[in-house]
Amino acid sequence: MRKTIGLLLTAAALAVGTANAQPIRPDTPSILRWTLEQQTEWYPAIETVYRTATVKRGDTVRPLPKAERSLDALTWKHADRSWTVDDYMKAYNVSGVMVVKDGKVMLERYGLGRKPEDRWISFSVTKSIVSTLVGAAIKGGKIKSIDDQVTSYIPELKGSAYEGVSIRNLLTMSSGVKWNEDYTDPNSDVARAGASILEPGVNPIVSYMKALPRAHEPGTKFTYNTGETDLVGILLSNAVGKTLSQYASEKLWQAYGMERDATWIVDRAGHERGGCCMSMTVGDYARVGQFMLDGGVARGQQILPDGWIQQATTAQITNGAPPAGYGYFWWLGQGGPYQASGIFGQSISVVPDERLVIVVNSAWPSATGRELFVARSAFINAVRAAAKGL
Repeated sequence: MRKTIGLLLTAAALAVGTANAQPIRPDTPSILRWTLEQQTEWYPAIETVYRTATVKRGDTVRPLPKAERSLDALTWKHADRSWTVDDYMKAYNVSGVMVVKDGKVMLERYGLGRKPEDRWISFSVTKSIVSTLVGAAIKGGKIKSIDDQVTSYIPELKGSAYEGVSIRNLLTMSSGVKWNEDYTDPNSDVARAGASILEPGVNPIVSYMKALPRAHEPGTKFTYNTGETDLVGILLSNAVGKTLSQYASEKLWQAYGMERDATWIVDRAGHERGGCCMSMTVGDYARVGQFMLDGGVARGQQILPDGWIQQATTAQITNGAPPAGYGYFWWLGQGGPYQASGIFGQSISVVPDERLVIVVNSAWPSATGRELFVARSAFINAVRAAAKGL
């Protein structure tokens, strides 16, 4: 329960993730206030609402064959009643679920009018993908180590509170730089950062964040910081000399065989958000999880350094949600599973010991909520229990 509460508190802070995105239509309401009708229309077509870049797929698609046995008849008990998959999807506005065990699909279901080829916005699931791309950059020699200084890759931050801050500190949300993530406060850092171009030729998030003061020594305290996830994206693209979309295409979408191009919301400078808002099909969500289960290997090629996945998905810092902690932009659960999580009900849960990937896409009525998380956990636990016997 303490873990659930900690996730709720932190996830609430993710809600302003599109604050520095560039809407196409000036009358676009805040993504936090979209009605179910708007969510159903725009989550699969975010490129019609915000400016985006494209992550191109390759010529080969990695198959996700059907398993011999399915979970279509799955039932479980929760909140003093019996549930089916359809019950859960209707009650919580779920647009897609997929369960993959040993690389084969045991459950695939759609709702809210969504079709298998439709993309769906990921919100902060993107953070976990960016963390994985950092690993690819280390494997490729573009980043020497996550203990490198951030200022070596974003020189505009020299002389700021980011002096002495490492890439590791950013990946574990422990830079020590003062930050206000209160999404209810219009004057909070998360509401203001990147909202306008402050210096010509400098990314607006970099311009804003280099003026922030130091609050703690780097590496000593977990503070959820949306701005710094965007910094990791900027750092990464600077290191590899490519846009994030190009690099994600090269190292994941083409290499692993995603089924459809992804889209990625860009900031006011036209740079992909490091912390938010890729959109992909439910099958490609599952392929991201399967890539992790496969040890970062794509068609025989090792994309990630030896040991990277274990490090990224092992507790690196205490984050107020014991006993699990936080890895490199991955949430950790009890018993070994790890999760990429985004607001309004997006998640990829990976259970290595059970060779299991569980994807849920939703249009929750609020960004977060205890009851929403508990109900999803009940579904995931039911899947795990049923899959063990198959």
